[in-house]
Amino acid sequence: MERPPETTHGLRSYLIGFVLAVVLSAIPFWLVYTHALPPQRTLLVIGIAAVLQVLVHLRFFLHINFTTTPRENVLALVFTALLLFIMVGGSFWIMFDLHARMAL
Repeated sequence: MERPPETTHGLRSYLIGFVLAVVLSAIPFWLVYTHALPPQRTLLVIGIAAVLQVLVHLRFFLHINFTTTPRENVLALVFTALLLFIMVGGSFWIMFDLHARMAL
């Protein structure tokens, strides 16, 4: 019995994900190394590349497809996103507050 093409996770899928992950990692490193863009634009590109990197990992390595994902997987992803938002947001809040307090 042959499996449907959408459920097979072969070498091709992993290679595409690997190439995309390497490219999405190399772009920010190159921008920082060469100072090709102003710092604000560089940070924006790094943020966009990071979000795309997460999506690439979800799709090509974890094989999570949001059109056919069971409810438990979606709930786990939402919970993870909430925890990341709290941790990253809290870290930024603390760092900006410390910066404001230290900048007499």
